[in-house]
Amino acid sequence: MKKINEIIRNKPVQYIVIALAGLWAGWLLFSPSKDATPATHEGHETHEGHSHDLVQDETGVWTCSMHPQIRQDKPGKCPICAMDLIPVRKSGGGGENSDPNTIQLSEEAAALADVQTSRISKENPVKAVRLYGKIAPNEQSLQSQAAHVGGRIEQLNINFTGESVHTGQTLAVLYSPELFTAQQELLEAIKMQQPALIRAAREKLRLWKMTDAQIEAIEQSGTVSPLVEIKANVSGIVMTKRVNQGDYVASGAVLFDIANLSKVWAMFDAFEVDLPFLNKGDQVHFTLQALPGKTYTGRIAFIDPIINPSTRTARVRVEVPNSQMELKPEMYATAEVSAPL
Repeated sequence: MKKINEIIRNKPVQYIVIALAGLWAGWLLFSPSKDATPATHEGHETHEGHSHDLVQDETGVWTCSMHPQIRQDKPGKCPICAMDLIPVRKSGGGGENSDPNTIQLSEEAAALADVQTSRISKENPVKAVRLYGKIAPNEQSLQSQAAHVGGRIEQLNINFTGESVHTGQTLAVLYSPELFTAQQELLEAIKMQQPALIRAAREKLRLWKMTDAQIEAIEQSGTVSPLVEIKANVSGIVMTKRVNQGDYVASGAVLFDIANLSKVWAMFDAFEVDLPFLNKGDQVHFTLQALPGKTYTGRIAFIDPIINPSTRTARVRVEVPNSQMELKPEMYATAEVSAPL
């Protein structure tokens, strides 16, 4: 009975010993060793055996992300914008002795910024002058097709603007009482055998643009006609149509405006500050919005001596051949002139 009481009395002590032994065994099993890699390290994190660099090496210099000219040897606030200073990180392309006022970019940053460099060389300086304008008809090829005798338009062969015509083509047929009377005077002079009157009557018909063949036909046939054909004096494009069939026109009235577009003008506006760099004969390269990818070349033929007071520009004219009829009036053009200084 006495031994049983002693065992019961000493059982709490056994429990304490067992508990201490368990704590000691757990410390041996789960405590980190000195050679083991720590779960976290300054500037690194470990996840499933992979280490990711979060902070690059620092130079000990602190700067502002908005004002990189600020340089301090300790963290703080930017004196300009009061933003927190950040450490200056070392870049792959710079050294410790590099100028702190320079901007350094890594290869990746330079590629993203698309930084391009060029070698400096000693050459003749050239100023690139850019001009803007449009295509215009050659004014030297413009022709006004007029009625040389008054009358009524009996037949009109040109019905719309932009139609192509060629030299000698009949544009309209005109009924003219004056022409009818002049033809009768010629026949009467022939009957009277009056050479002076015959010459005067013939010359009168020639002034009304009747050909010698037409006059001879009247003399041989002995018949007169009040109708006269108006023929084109030049080949080109009808720029303006001024009459309709049945209209009465006076002598000298303009019926059509015709332009030959085989050679056109490129008219550009040059600002007065660019005029000293432009000279007659300079080569001009220009492109058109309507024909991308094509470059046309011409030379400056004329520079307007008068400045437009509204736009402060002067007109610069470039003559361009247009055998393929690609260049059409009113097309927008952009030119560039390389002017040596």
